[in-house]
Amino acid sequence: MDLIRIAKAQLAFGTHPLLDNADAVIEAGERVCIVGRNGAGKSTLLKVLDGQVQLDDGEINQVGDLKVSRLEQDPPKGAEGSVFDYVANGIPDIANLLIEYHHVSEQMQSDYSESVLNKFEKLSSRIEAQDGWRFESRIKLVLAQLELTPDMRLEKLSGGWLRKVALAKALVSEPDLLLLDEPTNHLDMNSVIWLEQFLKDFKGGIVFISHDRAFIRSIATRILDLDRGKLISYPGNYEKYLEQKAHDLKVEEAQNALFDKKLAEEEAWIRQGIKARRTRNEGRVRALKALRVERKQRVEQVGKADFNIETADRSGKLVFEAKNLKHAFKDKPIVNDFSTLVMRGDRVGLIGPNGVGKTTLLKLLFGQLEALSGSLKQGVNLEVAYFDQYREKLDEEATVQDNVAEGKQEVMMGGRSRHVLGYLQDFLFPPARARTPVKALSGGEKNRLLLAKLFLKPSNVLVLDEPTNDLDIETLELLEDIINQYQGTILIVSHDREFIDNTCNSVWAFSGDGEVIDIVGGYTDYQVYKAELDEKRKQLEKQQVVQTAKEIKKDKNNNKSNKLSYKLKLELEQLPSKVEALELTLEEQQALVNDPEFFKKPQQETQVALNQLARIESELETAFARWEELEELQNQ
Repeated sequence: MDLIRIAKAQLAFGTHPLLDNADAVIEAGERVCIVGRNGAGKSTLLKVLDGQVQLDDGEINQVGDLKVSRLEQDPPKGAEGSVFDYVANGIPDIANLLIEYHHVSEQMQSDYSESVLNKFEKLSSRIEAQDGWRFESRIKLVLAQLELTPDMRLEKLSGGWLRKVALAKALVSEPDLLLLDEPTNHLDMNSVIWLEQFLKDFKGGIVFISHDRAFIRSIATRILDLDRGKLISYPGNYEKYLEQKAHDLKVEEAQNALFDKKLAEEEAWIRQGIKARRTRNEGRVRALKALRVERKQRVEQVGKADFNIETADRSGKLVFEAKNLKHAFKDKPIVNDFSTLVMRGDRVGLIGPNGVGKTTLLKLLFGQLEALSGSLKQGVNLEVAYFDQYREKLDEEATVQDNVAEGKQEVMMGGRSRHVLGYLQDFLFPPARARTPVKALSGGEKNRLLLAKLFLKPSNVLVLDEPTNDLDIETLELLEDIINQYQGTILIVSHDREFIDNTCNSVWAFSGDGEVIDIVGGYTDYQVYKAELDEKRKQLEKQQVVQTAKEIKKDKNNNKSNKLSYKLKLELEQLPSKVEALELTLEEQQALVNDPEFFKKPQQETQVALNQLARIESELETAFARWEELEELQNQ
């Protein structure tokens, strides 16, 4: 069934056409990925589908009472209230009930009056009558998976956290059509993998934009290519799209070459003058005029980014040698007993959840932070170029060209002088855009500008902290090629699984408790290692269960009046104090997280505390389960 149909759509901002006589159909149950260059109009197309932007011309028709939920690329601005309230508003039919129920539940923790209890019971009955519990469970599930605390205040959250909240709001509803603009931004790998499965289980239609190729491969059932104002549908997966798109571009080039040859021949004929007029016929003249019009209207293929890295003299063979590095933040381990050896030419990927210390480790290695203990040896002749995920090295008020050339007209690249405007065109900044203030750029354009600055700096060590954010796929693939041709050493922080696989020959995997595992290979190799490790842990747990059962059986045979062995008795006696200690630690950690100022802190710091909270809760749950298990055994 068609959910939305677009026909002969026309849309332009100024003289730049985003849609030019475009057609598209979105059907129920399919997962469509919109691909195209930065600035092609992908985000605007989502707004057209949502009814937020009106077409200049053409038609857009949708089925009656179509429910649409959309995640915007930018985080919500000026949002207030709690995370739970904001997310619950994604379910307008029952939002007020769920919000009031949540507030009353919180009130009951300190107020046990009869009036509050009656209100709680009435709300529960109304939610039950409207089948609202499934929505309440859905909200809790999504918030937990995205590591969002329900009572966090929106006005105290950073842009990355707000983006997560907006994603949660889009996911909790059950719309007919889900529109997602870069849903994997600011998510760590585990969250992305969860999101993939969530969307696969979603029953409605999905239209999404993403630069994460592994994500696209995992969930897309069709590709909708936005190229020079046209929408071209490619059924099937992402691989089939790449093959067919490459074929289509070659066919277009061949057709254009034949057309240009025909036009040149006709132009030569018309220029023959008086001699040609004797044999000229009006039909051929009209055909020539039509050819001229068609050629004028042709929209050429957009040029490709074309950049290189300025390399310095080779570094020494040794780049870094770390032995037993330790670092912590307020007694919380960030890096614990980490040792590694990085040699010239190594390509290391740093992976793990948000806030576990990847950027901190880089600062330790480069001397920007001092380790609490351990030793660090740096190699000689290191020239480091650093790509900053927070874009701190950009002057938002200055123009693009001034950020690169610092007011000069020339830049040095490869030992020769180049005009800054010509250099910036290699990064897809035409002269008019190069004179634009940085604050007017999109996220993808800012990342390209950072790369333009970075690659002018002679280096033999390249540090890329989240370089893939907001880049279009074509530029991303070119960046991979440039990295693979680079002769120096590279350290990369990224949540892009395919990017890590394509560029790295080793991985440092962060677990969140200070442990950093050094794996040979890329992300896929780490997954294999992790699966094998998980299997070993399962086998060990099974062995422990079997051993416990043997001890219990042996103890029963030796003394039927004594239900537990001495070892198990001792464990049971120690469990109450262990649980009490964990509960006290949990209260302290919850107080820290619930502090109104908590989420004003940097995400790295807050994420460490949230990981610690989750670990304590897990340990407490395990202790209760073990206590219950041993008591049951004792009472048999």
